[in-house]
Amino acid sequence: MGGEEKAKKEALEIISQFQKLPRLVVFDLDYTLWPFYCECCDEDETPYLYQHAKAILLALKEKGIDIAIASRSPTPQIAKTFLDKLGIRSMFVAEEIFSSWTHKTEHFQKIHRRTGVPFSSMLFFDDEDRNIEAVSKMGVTSIYVGNGVNFRALRQGLSEFLQKSEPSSGSRRE
Repeated sequence: MGGEEKAKKEALEIISQFQKLPRLVVFDLDYTLWPFYCECCDEDETPYLYQHAKAILLALKEKGIDIAIASRSPTPQIAKTFLDKLGIRSMFVAEEIFSSWTHKTEHFQKIHRRTGVPFSSMLFFDDEDRNIEAVSKMGVTSIYVGNGVNFRALRQGLSEFLQKSEPSSGSRRE
């Protein structure tokens, strides 16, 4: 089993530990899926993802969970070129990549309109506190990633999503 296949298997094992899963997982790009700002790059450069990022994307898709992008990159063309080069662009049901001062609330409104998925059924990963704060207020489970999305962040996100989904009063444990 190759490294990517092994990593995907580990991501699938993490996902299978949770009974209630989000319908849509949304990712930022810069310093969340890849370790750079794409506006600092040229389109002809070769992009790369964080170590666990592709395995997590593949595992979510295999589990039937849709994935989307919310990025405030001022260079959407470079971002889209990099997604194509990485062979992952077609995996996303929505890609909202545009510069904005709304801390991604506008991105999420568009993703919601495009997918019909309620905010409470979404999970979001981002590397900026202000985006996490703004999107959390919309009802989206939002997880700060300091060093890219990884298995620990995935586990934390799914755990927090599950806790938010459970009725807060009188929830029974078997």
